Amino acid sequence: MPLAISAEGVTKVHGAVRALDGFDLEVPAGTVHGLLGPNGAGKTTAVRILTTLLGPDGGRAEVAGFDVVRDAARVRTRIGLLGQYAALDEVLGGRQNLEMFGRLYRLGAREARLRAGELLARFALTDVAERAVTGYSGGMRRRLDLAASLIQAPEVLFLDEPTTGLDPRGRTEVWDAVRELVAGGTTVLLTTQYLDEADRLADTISVVDHGRVIARGTPTELKSRLGGDRIDVVVREPLDLAAAAVILAHVGNGDPEIRHDERRVGVAVTDRVGAITATVRALHDAGIEAEDIALRRPTLDEVFLAITGVRRDDEPADRAGRAGAGDATEVAA
Repeated sequence: MPLAISAEGVTKVHGAVRALDGFDLEVPAGTVHGLLGPNGAGKTTAVRILTTLLGPDGGRAEVAGFDVVRDAARVRTRIGLLGQYAALDEVLGGRQNLEMFGRLYRLGAREARLRAGELLARFALTDVAERAVTGYSGGMRRRLDLAASLIQAPEVLFLDEPTTGLDPRGRTEVWDAVRELVAGGTTVLLTTQYLDEADRLADTISVVDHGRVIARGTPTELKSRLGGDRIDVVVREPLDLAAAAVILAHVGNGDPEIRHDERRVGVAVTDRVGAITATVRALHDAGIEAEDIALRRPTLDEVFLAITGVRRDDEPADRAGRAGAGDATEVAA
């Protein structure tokens, strides 16, 4: 499958900070690729270089078959970029905003008007096309912003935190729009802090830390690194945690994980049905009362923590300058 985006050994230094330190990336055409990592890991710097907004200090990168340095002008005619914040004029209506973007992209007045109409229909905004953007909901604004990024019908679309601040309905509206674009052949590079978003949208994911990719694979492949299925038991009495852990050690693979604050113990398992049956029986025989017993798959949040060692709600403000990142781990299918 041809590559829509490729990067090899890309570096970028800001003073004493190495924002990118040998960044590698391959994104097949017509797919969604998620770029995940802690704050300051280099995601935004990578996107800025790939969209020609920033020059690399070393390495090479191509987008839509063109070098981002030598052929920057050609790259720009083939990409769209949706940043974290809407770039709309709130006084103007939706149609006026899109026509304005069309003229900025040097479309003629008639062509800009036709393109605006197409995009309004595509994103279900025709009914509010004449309403001032200040009266739009969060989801409607984001869909209009996404429409504006598609004025040129780009081959590759970069989405940087596209659903930040949206409610669940607004996020779902944007997800549906992205799926429709990819079904039509557009390639999407997605950076997001919502790991469930990457899980739902991305065909493949790269985890970035300290300026380089440290793991990559499909969401399923990444989650399989934590041992596949898990059994979690929440006991009623905290004093029963140790005994429950002994039971799960015999049922599962590896050492059980105990979370005292949640009265929870969990372990990876291979035989889903057999493991949960054995757990229920052993807990009953030991007289341990469980408030909850759940069989589940690992989440991308757990993968993120295991790979980077950083909980997303405790991320440091700037990690880009920290050294010591290892090479990327390719996750086999």
